Amino acid sequence: MNNHTKKSPTLSQVDAVDWLKSLDDGSVDLLITDPPYESLEKHRAVGTTTRLKVSKASSNEWFPIFPNARFEELFTEIYRVLSKNSHFYLFCDPETMFHAKPIAEQVGFKFWKPLIWDKVKIGMGYHYRARYENILFFEKGKRKLNNLSIPDIIECPRVYKGYPTEKPVDVSKVLIEQSSSEGEMVADPFFGSCSVGVAACELGRYFIGNDINDSAIELARTRLQEHMISSKEEETADTDEETELTPQLSLSLA
Repeated sequence: MNNHTKKSPTLSQVDAVDWLKSLDDGSVDLLITDPPYESLEKHRAVGTTTRLKVSKASSNEWFPIFPNARFEELFTEIYRVLSKNSHFYLFCDPETMFHAKPIAEQVGFKFWKPLIWDKVKIGMGYHYRARYENILFFEKGKRKLNNLSIPDIIECPRVYKGYPTEKPVDVSKVLIEQSSSEGEMVADPFFGSCSVGVAACELGRYFIGNDINDSAIELARTRLQEHMISSKEEETADTDEETELTPQLSLSLA
């Protein structure tokens, strides 16, 4: 287990697999991610998701698609960087689930089950309109969940008018609380809106993340800096001492 309690978040902006290759073996305690999978382009093209429609904010601008053909190299690196007994969560749609699951198992992960993120209200689509998203739950080695009473359906309204495909911070908090301890390292190679990073920091974990997109980097910096300033202000209020409020956020551009 790693103890990174005192470290600030670290952001990088490179190809996801290249970023993972730069990390040490067994250096990550928990990995949660939501890649821009191939099927997003199909849904965007036929107009079954308004947040990814063809426009200035379309997936062509925001999301260089990560092809299914690269899942093997991605999962191989994720398995390598995870610590001996750890968990890996992959957000995806049902189509991507059937492609990703056997590849992850092939590189060494044990697949437990698909968790369901229930968005509470239905979205766009046809052939039964979408209301949920899958979160594939994988394990390396053997790690017990912190709370065995948590159900496999996580109810949380989706984020409206946010970053495309943005995940609620509260959903990430459930996964982080279940599969890590304070001071451990949480990683996300496709952080997007940085909801995983915000959740990790709020729960006292050390976050490292990566995203190739300028918009994601800008948003992540803003959200994490706001959290860090807020935390410093709370510490100052509790101790009645003057504290430097300038956030220390590391950004590696390569």
